[in-house]
Amino acid sequence: MSMLLKFDPFRDFDRMFDQAIGNGLTRRPSFPMDAYRRGDAFIVHFDLPGVDPDSIDLEVERNVLTVTAQRRWEPQEGDDVIANERVQGSFRRQLLLGDSLNSDSITASYENGVLTLTVPIAEKAKPRKVEIQRQGGKQAIEASTSSN
Repeated sequence: MSMLLKFDPFRDFDRMFDQAIGNGLTRRPSFPMDAYRRGDAFIVHFDLPGVDPDSIDLEVERNVLTVTAQRRWEPQEGDDVIANERVQGSFRRQLLLGDSLNSDSITASYENGVLTLTVPIAEKAKPRKVEIQRQGGKQAIEASTSSN
């Protein structure tokens, strides 16, 4: 069961449009991501090379995490630009956070062009012991909850 879901309602439409036209010029800039679970948290890394950390914005609304950033380079007067291939502009990525994640306790850091988010697993989603009353005493058994 995945607790972290990618959410971009226009990505499939953009991909089909790009394939129909035969170029990638119409695609909105995005940035690559790795996500994995480590212990009681999900870790997400976003590659944002050359991005000013002050331009990065993280917003959580309901269960949707939105990451935006900007990368700009303007040639100075007199520059003779030989190549201008790096994508410039605003970048945006959305992730749908499952109910089993604690979106109120997300932490973020930016180092060497990589934005790292740590999203803790919610206490309600962690396995816990439940005591069962038995004739002659108590016995603990392990139980877990799952949210779909």
